[in-house]
Amino acid sequence: MTDILRLGVNIDHVATVRNARGAGYPDPVRAALLAAEAGADGITAHLREDRRHITDEDIARLSERLTIPLNLEMAATDEMLAIALRHRPHAACIVPEKREELTTEGGLDAAGQHDRLAPLVSELRNANIRVSLFIEPDALQIDAAIRLGAPVVELHTGRYAQLEGEARTHELRRLADAAALAAKNGIEVHAGHGLTYDNVAPIAAIPQVRELNIGHFLVGEAMFVGLGEAVRQMRAAMDLAR
Repeated sequence: MTDILRLGVNIDHVATVRNARGAGYPDPVRAALLAAEAGADGITAHLREDRRHITDEDIARLSERLTIPLNLEMAATDEMLAIALRHRPHAACIVPEKREELTTEGGLDAAGQHDRLAPLVSELRNANIRVSLFIEPDALQIDAAIRLGAPVVELHTGRYAQLEGEARTHELRRLADAAALAAKNGIEVHAGHGLTYDNVAPIAAIPQVRELNIGHFLVGEAMFVGLGEAVRQMRAAMDLAR
């Protein structure tokens, strides 16, 4: 597979910095536009139940101003479904969510939550919103995505990013196997969480992966080199690995 690997830039933590002072800056919408200028293929934003970073107004403004696809990360709730149906983003990635977590911890249990997820996936697809499930690289979860009719899965790379040595190699094999299984069954494969310049290459090299979603690292690097340069360097690292 020689398709260009897409880069989705998550701008959540620009909003985290803004909200720390309750001011109107830095503006996550401005960050999204800068990322697009620098070569991002899409923008990801997670509207959490507690609105700890991205707000409803941010989603409205992103929907109005972006000229590249918006990927709305959302919990499997009626509230978030209604918001997605109102704004009609290009994509909606259903993720697990707990109030007490600092960031998303692990993948969605698509197998165990089939009955809850099925109507959400159906309504989103009927609205022409590309549905993605953020899951662990596990055959049981891939099978659940197939049964739910999800056109896309995003494989959780957080465990891979945290491990070292042989343990990381083993997790990389799990990710590659899961990507191959999903693609074999007609599901588009994305990946993300915890990816940096130093660890992105092996994930980018998995031929079935079509998109990477990266946020926290790029926002952190932006403090030193600027967001545009951080995005360009990540784009270059991904292209080199491909």
